[in-house]
Parts: sequence; C-alpha cells; structure tokens
Amino acid sequence: MQDAFTIADQLLLAPFGVDESVIEKTFSRMRQHAVDYADLYFQYTRSEGWSLEEGIVKSGSFNIDQGVGVRAVSGDKTAFAYSDDIGVDAITRAADAVRAIGLAGGDGLAGRQSAQRARDLYPAIDPCYSLEAAAKVALLEKVEKLARAMDPRVIQVMAGVASEYDVVYVARHDGVRAADVRPLVRLSVHVIAEQNGRREQGSSGGGGR
Repeated sequence: MQDAFTIADQLLLAPFGVDESVIEKTFSRMRQHAVDYADLYFQYTRSEGWSLEEGIVKSGSFNIDQGVGVRAVSGDKTAFAYSDDIGVDAITRAADAVRAIGLAGGDGLAGRQSAQRARDLYPAIDPCYSLEAAAKVALLEKVEKLARAMDPRVIQVMAGVASEYDVVYVARHDGVRAADVRPLVRLSVHVIAEQNGRREQGSSGGGGR
C-alpha cells in the first residue's frame, strides 16, 4: 500500500508540475521579506453520497475539491492566501501576496527538507472507489429491509451512505514536510413509525475513518 507522501505527490503535486524545487523556490521568494514563518498547505478532497427512500435511489452526488493555502507570519502579523489552482504561477502569486506583511530584506533562505512520518492510524483506502455504486445501493437496500423488519409499525425508511477521501500535504519553510490521508465513511438511517394514526420518527448513524 502506498504511503501518504506518495499519494499526496500523485494527487496534489505532480499533476500540477509542483515538486520540491518549486516549493523551495517559493519559500526562498517569501523569505526575501522579513517573514518569520511560512507554510504551504495542499488539500484534495473527494466526496460521494447516496440516499435511498422507499426502495428508490433519491440522490447520488460526487464532488472533488482541491487547492493550496499559503501562510506567512511576521512578528504578530499573519497573512493567508488561498487558490483553487495548484499551478506554479498561482502558488507564486499567493506567496507574493502574503509576504507583503514583512519588510523587504530577508535572508531568502529555506530550511533543509525533513519528512515527518506519523504513525498510520487507518489504511489509506479510498472509500469512494472501494465499492461499486451497485454495491453501495445494495447496502442501503439491506439497511432498509433490516429497519422494516425491526417493527411492523415502521412505514417509511430513509437510508444514506457518505464517503470522503481527504489528502493533505504540508510544507514548512524550515524544511519540515508532512502528509496525511484521511478516509471517512458514514452510514445513517431515518425511520417513521405509525400506530393508531400517530407518527413518530427516529434516526441513527455511525461511521469513522
């Protein structure tokens, strides 16, 4: 299984022509001003959702968000810029915007690279692609049947499953690099029960990384 750094490079850096040399040049450019601290925060999020009501798929969604944030600190001042475009030109423009908080005349030096590898708390599996769409719908159909089987007074069941695949890569001006892959899945169910003309409803759900 690929580690977080490899996945981050494949999704956040390489497709946009960003590599370590680009990151170092960006920090050197920022450090030409009196910037005490700077970092780049890259993030990619893929999300998917399915909902079932009365045995019918009511909605399905799929979305991808990505971007890069640039932060600079000078004394007690902090500046931040963000771009949906992870291209080199966009990163340079963002870096120029935030470095303005510091006066010109910095040393222009970037730190030596050091990768910080955290302990893996969960497998870096993409839940959006780990099951076919048909299998996810079948799961919701099973949830609906189980809910109806719990009590004959259940007259309506709505079930949903949501998944998210979040990848982040952080680079600091002092050379520290960190990456993380954070998958998330949540299953929810909402039921309506009726007895003698009176209706009550309840819901439950759970999930995790």
